[in-house]
Parts: sequence; structure tokens; C-alpha cells
Amino acid sequence: MITVWKEEPKAGVTFPEGFVASGVRCGIKSLGNDLALLVCDSVASVAGVFTTNHVQAACVQYSRRVAKGGKARAVVVNAGNANACNGEQGDHDNRMMAEWVSRHLSIPSDYVFTASTGIIGHVMPMEKIRAGVECAVSQLERGNATDQNAVEAIMTTDTYPKYQAVTVDCDTWVEPIRFGGMCKGSGMIAPNMATMLAFLTVDARMPSELLQEALNRAVSASFNSVTVDGDTSTNDMCLLLASGMGGAEISVSGAAFDDFVTALTRFCISLAKEIARDGEGATKLVEITVKNALTPEGAHKIAKTIAESPLVKTALYGNDPNWGRLLMAGGRAGVPFDQNRVDAYIGTHCVCSQGRSIEFDRMAAHEYLKSKEVEIVFDVNMGEANATVWTCDYSYDYVKINAEYHT
Repeated sequence: MITVWKEEPKAGVTFPEGFVASGVRCGIKSLGNDLALLVCDSVASVAGVFTTNHVQAACVQYSRRVAKGGKARAVVVNAGNANACNGEQGDHDNRMMAEWVSRHLSIPSDYVFTASTGIIGHVMPMEKIRAGVECAVSQLERGNATDQNAVEAIMTTDTYPKYQAVTVDCDTWVEPIRFGGMCKGSGMIAPNMATMLAFLTVDARMPSELLQEALNRAVSASFNSVTVDGDTSTNDMCLLLASGMGGAEISVSGAAFDDFVTALTRFCISLAKEIARDGEGATKLVEITVKNALTPEGAHKIAKTIAESPLVKTALYGNDPNWGRLLMAGGRAGVPFDQNRVDAYIGTHCVCSQGRSIEFDRMAAHEYLKSKEVEIVFDVNMGEANATVWTCDYSYDYVKINAEYHT
């Protein structure tokens, strides 16, 4: 059971013991930092979850192999160029990026994760990358300013940096565990790792097999439960590195491990919600919960379908309590349920009961939908399984941003 949850203001990936980072500008993007480096002082246990898109960038294939090894020392990330669909040249360039980091840090190249985000199909500007790696190595530090520089270097269409850190203690741990993380994403976001990069750090000591199980479970309830537009990208990944330099050690499954999964999941949900909140052109964060379904998978599928419906999302932008769109979207999820049992809520307003119209205060519901955070409940009243998905509305700006994103 969690006994302490202390948020650390303005801290991120270097907050846990044993990590340093940097964020520098090497000229890939037109403005701002665009290359980040995260380094562990010791050999870290690692885990990773990657995009399910069949079209995968060079960094995904490479980093997947590193994660399978269970150990790493560094993560190098560039923004502005996805290095996807570049064939053998893309694979070569990705290997060189890892090789340059390994040479500067005197570590094996298979201890270096690579990650890229940006435009697909453009060859990497390798001279800029080389200079950026050298600069990033020279600026490796620990602290709040460094955490912000690093997260700014992984952003593309994000409107603000997303990074957090917490100190957590449980009655099953010998010492508290520090968690740090940064992520990016605001468009091409859908469950199963969309245009999203997330890098998480902890200072606990844990074998990679347990770390991978913990990450799988945490990602399922967080980053794989956030959707902006239903598109799944070529580059996405979530990496977790454990330095082992704190006082806590979790070596076997049991109560201590379960508490770690609970804490990691809560931490990941907090970061994932920031991605939905910052959806391209978004004006509000929307939490959609499906209750009392027959299976967790069915509940999640219904929630995801509602969350990705353009008609639902545009109604949310217009602050229109049009509950018919909720039933329409839920009904096409491919999950059987009895429409005559469905109750739907917008905030505290019951807008549909037993699949039928009900009297409710439409103006009050309309005003509620103007909030920055909105909750929708879709209760199928058939079982005991629940699922929650986070999304945002579709505004005029979503079309404008994506229409003007140049190729």
C-alpha cells in the first residue's frame, strides 16, 4: 500500500539517483532544442514497449533489441526527423547515432537506446546529429533545469513540456523509490503506442524481467489508454530504466512488486493524461469511462471507440451534450451489449437512461462541457468490468495544424 506520494516540482528524469541528462540544439528543428541524452551512472536494468504499427522506424527496431538484452546505459533522442522509411540508409544512420554516443561515453553501443520523432521519409542530417551528440555529452548534468532542457529537446508539435517526478513509499519497501519521467506527444496519438515517446527512470534495484512485466502492466492502463486521433505512429516507444542506486530492492513477485506496479501505473497515467490534454488543437481533456461491461477488453474497446469518434469529439468541442453520439459510437465498437440497459452521464448529468432520452438540464450540461476537464460515463449494466480512456476534443485548430504540417 502506498503511504507516501510526494510530487517534486519541476523535476524529471534526473530526479532518481544515478541519472544525468542534457538537451541541446543541433539544428534539425527550425527552433529550440532537438537532441536529448539520458545517461545512467551504472548499468541499468531496462524495459521497453514499442509501437504495434507494421511500419517501424529504424530506432524502434534497434531499441527493441537493446531492451531484449535487459541492460543499458544511455538513451539518445532526436526531434524533427523520424528517420522512418529510409531503408538501409536509415538503419545505418541510426546505428551511427548510437555509436557516437557509445564512443563518447566509452560504453558498448548495444547499451544505447535510440529514439527519433518528426517527419517521416527524410534522411537524417548526420553531421548535425554528430555535433549534437558531442555537445550533449559535454553538458550532461542533473537537476531541474537539465530536466526541462531534455524534455524540450524531444518535443515536436507539443505546446508545452511534459515531465514529472515523485517520491513514493510503501509499507512493503525498505526505502522510498524515486520516479522520474518525460514524454512527448500531441497528435497521431492512439492506444498501442502512438506518436508518443516516454522515458521513465527509477532508482530501485530490480531485474529486467520484473521491470518489463511492471512496464507492460503500467502502459496498458496509461499510455495505451490515451487517444487523440486514432492514428498509431511508426516511432513510438516507452522505455523504463532502473539505476539500482536507491535503497529499495525488489527481486521477486509479491506484495512489494505489486505496490511498485501500482505506483508506476499511477505515475504513467499522470503523464499520459498530459498528452491527451495537449492534443493538437485541444481545448479540453476528456475522460471516458465504460462501466459494468462483461470483460475488461470489451470495456476498453467501447471506451476507445467513443474516444476516437469524430462526431463525439466535435460535439465535445461545441459543448453539445448530444448523448446520441455516445451510443452511436459505443454501438459500433463490435462489443455486444443491450442498448436498453445503457445509462450515460456527462459529468453528474444523467443524459440517457436505459437507452432512452431522459429529462436533464441541457444548459447546465452545456456549461459543464466548457470545463478544461470533462468526464463521461457509459454504463452498459451487464457485468463488472470497467475501463477508462483519455482523449480530447477536435477543434478547428486540429485540422489547421495537420494541414500545415509540411512534408
